[in-house]
Amino acid sequence: MGIFNKLFSGSSEPKDEKILPWQELNAISQLNTIVEKSKSKTQLIFKHSTRCGISRMVMNQFVASYDLELDADLYYLDLLSFRDVSNEVGYKFQVMHQSPQLLVIKNGVVVANASHGGVNDMDLAQIV
Repeated sequence: MGIFNKLFSGSSEPKDEKILPWQELNAISQLNTIVEKSKSKTQLIFKHSTRCGISRMVMNQFVASYDLELDADLYYLDLLSFRDVSNEVGYKFQVMHQSPQLLVIKNGVVVANASHGGVNDMDLAQIV
């Protein structure tokens, strides 16, 4: 049974789980704060659909490759639980809704955004 578990469940050694400095985005009023903060520090919004396998895969890849030294605030938006916030993000920042989606906000405007596989193709170190 030991070899079966190793083959199909991966390594038996514990893995360190990378924890990102997510701030939950769950209120429309937070968007004004994000705009203000973006005047002195880049703000990132990751829109995630908790029911979508592709969104989960992209988020896992994003977490794995995210540089914790990046000088940006990182927001997580569960767009199914906070649909009104998700809709307002689209209106306020003039981006068409997608999920998963990453928005990079500087000086009150979106300077870059991507969805699906494009999220992990973004070179955040160059943009931030």
